[in-house]
Amino acid sequence: MNSPYTPGIAAARLAAEALAENFADLHAPLDGHEAAVAADRCYFCHDAPCITACPTDIDIPLFIRQIATGTPEAAARTIFDQNILGGMCARVCPTEDLCEQACVREMAEGKPVEIGRLQRYATDTVMAAGVMPFERAAPTGKKIAVIGAGPAGLSCAHRLAMLGHDVTVYDAMPKPGGLNEYGIAAYKSTDDFAAREVEWLCSIGGIEIKTGMALGEALKLDDVVGCFEATFLAVGLGGVNALSVDGADKNGVEDAVSFIETLRQTDDLSSLPVGRNVVVIGGGMTAVDAAVQSKLLGADNVTIAYRRGRDAMGASRYEQDLAASHGVKLMFNAQPKAIHGNGSAAEIELELTETVDGTLRGTGETVRLPADQVFRAIGQTLTSDGGLDLDGRKIAVTGAGRTSRAGVWAGGDCAAGGDDLTVTAVAEGRDAAMDIHATLMGGS
Repeated sequence: MNSPYTPGIAAARLAAEALAENFADLHAPLDGHEAAVAADRCYFCHDAPCITACPTDIDIPLFIRQIATGTPEAAARTIFDQNILGGMCARVCPTEDLCEQACVREMAEGKPVEIGRLQRYATDTVMAAGVMPFERAAPTGKKIAVIGAGPAGLSCAHRLAMLGHDVTVYDAMPKPGGLNEYGIAAYKSTDDFAAREVEWLCSIGGIEIKTGMALGEALKLDDVVGCFEATFLAVGLGGVNALSVDGADKNGVEDAVSFIETLRQTDDLSSLPVGRNVVVIGGGMTAVDAAVQSKLLGADNVTIAYRRGRDAMGASRYEQDLAASHGVKLMFNAQPKAIHGNGSAAEIELELTETVDGTLRGTGETVRLPADQVFRAIGQTLTSDGGLDLDGRKIAVTGAGRTSRAGVWAGGDCAAGGDDLTVTAVAEGRDAAMDIHATLMGGS
């Protein structure tokens, strides 16, 4: 077996037992007693700031009161009524920046009600029982296409099916789920939860999922529009921004998204190669997930290099602290200048930066770090827009996701105006579904 000190990029740096422990559930689920105690801390505010802070507008005091009174099934329905992917959101949503930050307990005591863990307790209770708390309305005879089986697409599909429509979901990947399946850290979604959630969501009926069909390749928007009465685009951001520095084409320079995807789909963590000295370029959640998982696979030194200061980082302070707690070094105000090595990466040269009058600029001072593996996590781009009008680099939308083409809606990461959060994508898919329904059933 290799070790964290084995030079270069190598697999099996840690024993199987250590890997299993490292990639166990980040937060253990609450048991019934723990949930009751946690729920009892809620003040059940009448004008609750936590609801306002939730992108899906879940009635948080109500579902916590339902847990407190011993009815987690009712609590789950309250959650799912607004957020059908409440189980995954309970695991990955940055509650520390949203509902829990707004909690009155947080402001008074610095310790909020554990809203995320309570949400997981309720949703897991219902999903484990295999219960779908909603039934389909009478069939409308309307057929709707959803392109993209990520959070926005699945949310839209479920709401449309619940309203009585027949939905066909197309996705480019071999498995549905989008970023929930392929793009988040493995320790946040264990035991194949993303796949189980999709299966549970589709149990409402009226949803057919077809995989391996990407927009613009096997799937033309004109053909889809001609076959369905409405179309919802939730294609995400499939492209990865390039690292435009000398040496970016060397072996060992990879995109973080592909690394996370490979890790999420493997059955044998010991088979995954990782560098001894890993540097991740970027400041968002993808950068943190790639860095932490590199460390958990057994990398000796892992550094996140971000070109701006800590406060500008896309990843929350909680996620930054999580990375640091796993031994990841956070390096701010440093941008890549060159990657050195004879064919393969050996060192990365970083230029220190400063912000002057709101403009980021290099200082000319450079540092070098050992780096046999460099991950770029500097943002993703839209790869297929279906010929629709754009707002910047995303699909332009108005209202509840209406695009420049009649009969076509869009939501999630591919649409302008969002904040690239799973919970926001769910809300956009749900709201677009309601607008589609109103339009098809005689509305404007």
